[in-house]
Amino acid sequence: MIKAAAVNRKARRDYAVGISLAVIHLGALGIFIPALFSWQAVAVAVTLYVLTGFGITLGYHRLLTHRALALWKPAEYFVAVIGALALQGGPIEWVATHRAHHANSDREGDPHDAHRGMPWAHVEWLYRSNKYRVPFEERPRWAPDLQNDQFYVFLDRNHALAQVVLGLILLAIGGWSWVVWGIFARLVFTYHCTWLVNSASHALGYQTFRTGDRSTNNWFVAIIAFGEGWHNNHHAFPFSARHGLRWFEFDPTFWMIRVLGWIRVAKNVRIPTREMIQRLQAPRHRRFST
Repeated sequence: MIKAAAVNRKARRDYAVGISLAVIHLGALGIFIPALFSWQAVAVAVTLYVLTGFGITLGYHRLLTHRALALWKPAEYFVAVIGALALQGGPIEWVATHRAHHANSDREGDPHDAHRGMPWAHVEWLYRSNKYRVPFEERPRWAPDLQNDQFYVFLDRNHALAQVVLGLILLAIGGWSWVVWGIFARLVFTYHCTWLVNSASHALGYQTFRTGDRSTNNWFVAIIAFGEGWHNNHHAFPFSARHGLRWFEFDPTFWMIRVLGWIRVAKNVRIPTREMIQRLQAPRHRRFST
């Protein structure tokens, strides 16, 4: 039913997103102005990159999209707000888009189908004509669990306001230096870390499991995106809170989940069984190089 609606949907360019991304990238160029540099500002940017990165990987992705774990409700809401500070859309929009991607990975219906090329899968799908990008009226069908929670409805509508509040706080404490580094530069770096999961991790790397799509395990993306680069593993077991399934597959998001479990904030943490892993394992690693 959702696929049929997508076929009949008229594709439109999203000029607002395109202009917003251009402005943010231009603002990030302020890091090359000597007067705006300070080590404190760099520290603020790195701290916010780590926090908002986990807000996306642990919060928006593994928790809200795939329900790979459960958090104490106040902690769940807090992590969602941190995810909203990555300015990648509200939780309902983000979750609906990602669930549509998994339902149609690398085929018709995928909002960022890797077969259309790395530039498309990386960023162009966000602002160019794209009939498979989930529109506002269809998001409740992809994310009914969040749509029925008034906190997420409110956060989805006001996620950009959280960024404005953060910007004003940084301006008041550290001036424009903190704003340029903590908002613009940090957003740009976090954007590209997330986008590389859609582009590089569907083109470059190796496949451990038979998934029927182009998802790959990419070590570089895993490092900068807190374990999200083990994308073939993830597409094989979307329900899994753990993406790095082998000893060398670096997955700090799962480490954080384990810490939350130890302090009894997280529960019902799901990972694949040994039998599941053996059932989907490819005869040999398949390498991609595009």
